[in-house]
Amino acid sequence: MVYAVIGAGMIGSAAARHLAEAGHDVILIGPSEPDDKSKHTGAFASHYDAGRITRGLATDPFWAQASQASIARYRQIEADSGISFYNDVGCLLAGPKDATHLQDVGRVASDLHIDAEHLSQKDMQNRFPFFAFSKDDIGYFEAKNAGTINPRALVAAQIKLAVAHGAQVLRTEAQALRETVSGLVIETTSGDIEADQVLVAIGGFAPTLIDDLNLRVYARTVALFEVSESEARRLHNCPSMIYLDQDGNDPYLLPTIRYPDGKVYLKLGGDPDDRHLAPHEMTDWFQSSGNPDVGAHLEAQMRARMPDLQIDSVTTNACVTTFTDTGRPLIRRHSERISLAVAGCGAGAKCSDELGRLGAETLLGRALPAWASQ
Repeated sequence: MVYAVIGAGMIGSAAARHLAEAGHDVILIGPSEPDDKSKHTGAFASHYDAGRITRGLATDPFWAQASQASIARYRQIEADSGISFYNDVGCLLAGPKDATHLQDVGRVASDLHIDAEHLSQKDMQNRFPFFAFSKDDIGYFEAKNAGTINPRALVAAQIKLAVAHGAQVLRTEAQALRETVSGLVIETTSGDIEADQVLVAIGGFAPTLIDDLNLRVYARTVALFEVSESEARRLHNCPSMIYLDQDGNDPYLLPTIRYPDGKVYLKLGGDPDDRHLAPHEMTDWFQSSGNPDVGAHLEAQMRARMPDLQIDSVTTNACVTTFTDTGRPLIRRHSERISLAVAGCGAGAKCSDELGRLGAETLLGRALPAWASQ
């Protein structure tokens, strides 16, 4: 039995690893990261970055449990692959004490026994003096098993381990699927590939292969704030942080991360502009540097949240988030031979290993655990 995974990103590479380590015949299909994104005309992946937040704290128990399962395997994946990707610096979720989503975080933390401190505004200001908080703010701080991951490095680790257990990696792009009497054919830019079962794990690009998916793909802009080496040292104990306000907005901040250009940046996301992208618009969006107006909005937010931050430069970049109507990913059978593991709903990176495992279980025809089937 040949299992093909389309999408060599965070979820797809994880699915391939889980399948290969279980002894299955696996083909992982997906292009490499382009050298120059402005000239790349094909599909893009979500992991072309050096920073994503990870934590158990969440407003929905599904995401909390998926994250906890993934985080529990991070160190073993690092050890087995020899690739480091996890920085255990902690994560703070803060906001007005009467913000609905922050109250949800408290309930989920209590129900799932997540080890998180409940902090007053004074507590947060004393513990994290580089942040500015309003007098009615409170927070939940997860000091352990939370922080940041390098998504590029995590994908590299997943693929390295999948290959070590016999998986094939084909650096090509899937263009169409054809189900046959005995199996299916995957049409790619490099020719046809035959398989018995396929897992589609290409996020917002999934409608290019399956046209009846009810997904919403939004353009997102993130901002990177370059800081000096001395400023990075001053912020050495800064955690990742998400601010949940009363209007449902949730800007997120990643602490100092060294990017491939050798420079150190803080990253801020939380695009207030829900610009819907059709499949044919996605490549053009990824080729861009995002929305400059959103970039200015994010810079103002950063300067308000960290008023003492010494910023050397600000750059912006484009990404997307893919949502379902339920706020949870599509991990299910689509047909007799095609399964899905798509739509991280803005939370997929931190728990991609578990989402990939659930996708692999679905591909194998196994039932998902009760918490993931709700």
